[in-house]
Amino acid sequence: MPLNDERPGSMSSSGEDQGSDVESSERCDSITSASDLDCSQESCASNNSSKDCTPSSSPPKALTLNEVMDSARDLSNLSLAHEITVNPNFHFDTNIPQQDSLFKLVKENLHKAFWDILTAELNDDPPEYGQAIRLLEEIRETMLSFLNPGANRMRTQIMEVLDIDLIRQQADNDVIDIQGLASYIISTMGKMCAPARDEEIKKLRQNTDNTVTLFREIFRVLDLMKADTINVEINNLRHVLLKQGIEYERETFQTILDKTPNALDNTTRWIQSALDELQSAGSSIEDKQTALPGPFQVLNTAFLHVLTWDYNKNTVPETLMTDEGRLREIQEQLQQCQAVNQVLLIVYSTVGGPIQGLPTLSERLKKMTNVLLDGMHRPNFKLEEALLDISAQICCELNKSLIERGYSAMTPALQATLTGQINSITQRDNPIRTLVEDRVQQYFKMLICDPKPQGKLEQVPAGLTIIKYDLMPLAAKFLSLINYNKRVYGPYYANIIRRLMFSNGQPGESPSHTAARDSSVSK
Repeated sequence: MPLNDERPGSMSSSGEDQGSDVESSERCDSITSASDLDCSQESCASNNSSKDCTPSSSPPKALTLNEVMDSARDLSNLSLAHEITVNPNFHFDTNIPQQDSLFKLVKENLHKAFWDILTAELNDDPPEYGQAIRLLEEIRETMLSFLNPGANRMRTQIMEVLDIDLIRQQADNDVIDIQGLASYIISTMGKMCAPARDEEIKKLRQNTDNTVTLFREIFRVLDLMKADTINVEINNLRHVLLKQGIEYERETFQTILDKTPNALDNTTRWIQSALDELQSAGSSIEDKQTALPGPFQVLNTAFLHVLTWDYNKNTVPETLMTDEGRLREIQEQLQQCQAVNQVLLIVYSTVGGPIQGLPTLSERLKKMTNVLLDGMHRPNFKLEEALLDISAQICCELNKSLIERGYSAMTPALQATLTGQINSITQRDNPIRTLVEDRVQQYFKMLICDPKPQGKLEQVPAGLTIIKYDLMPLAAKFLSLINYNKRVYGPYYANIIRRLMFSNGQPGESPSHTAARDSSVSK
């Protein structure tokens, strides 16, 4: 669409990023090093430690609209930089609206109106060229935007051939050569475009349709070239961010914190919850000081909470906002894996020996269950009905396998028992469900607390063998995300943990007030 305000494309990231998880893990190979947190047990215990490298915050104040907008822009930049850094598949796509969306309808109507006006003007007698000249001017500016700063010869040539004042004079005298100008534009586009667009340029050269259709196609290919140019810039920026991204994200977040001093309130509550849990677990020890958890233990516990975070009830910590989508995806995939594991554990414990040691059958049951549980996190998904379908199909598959190997089919009573037990996993206190969830937590805790977790990804606890190769990529992705997060926000976490564990703040004092007082003391 030849409108200056149109968004030519949208940012997207490929869903096929399991390979990128391993790459990200390799880039972030230290999970709990001292530099990640920028503190140690001793430094957190000291109220007199240096404040030079401590992130600062200011007392609460009323924000102006400009300050709010500045913070929103900083957050947008932070999110974009983080996405480019952690997602190698992140790229720019030409915007394809959803089939039945209002945006698609409005866009199509605007496009149709524009091209209808152009058609009507060119069909007038004599022709009107006002709309066509505006088209040529936008094409010229787009082509100039593709040029490198040193491409002076081509820049001069484009300005001479697409001299809008001259074209306007030619139009007034009805001597304008639209086809000749279109031919030059297509030829120049062929010199500028990426090799992947050569076929598109070839189609433009072969286009024998009317002028309006030809220019419509020219704009479509120019949009593709814009996306190519942006993706080249993204790749170039990615190389810089991989080296300097941690410092950039931390500095940008500090800018946001300077403008909105309460920007760590949710993060403080998140860490406070982990600290409360650890202190409660050690409350039976008489000497409370000996039961005081270390900073790494507090932070690792907080990250474990993310795996079971209720996004509908609790606001995500500010330091995790840029990864919220990825963390949600990990949580949903993990919960689906757990449900599959629970179903199959029930099947094997109920039926027993006749189906043991049959990897093909096990894989078939697993795949069947996984397919029927797909989308279990959608609001309209009916889990009870899905489990009934799973039970029926599993009973059918088991009977078929038993009969083929000379065993008797399952009795109706046994099938009813199996169905009832499978459906009982919807209950939170179900022992099989509790067992699987606890084992998964043990697995992730073991990896998070280990300084070199990559070598232990295969050490899955007993009872989770069925989903071992589903857990491993999820764990690798989770470790990569939290490792990078620790390296960016480690100083903030250290500051919060120190303040929560050792400050003289009064009980019930809000996080923002505590932060303000702590900052004022350091000044």
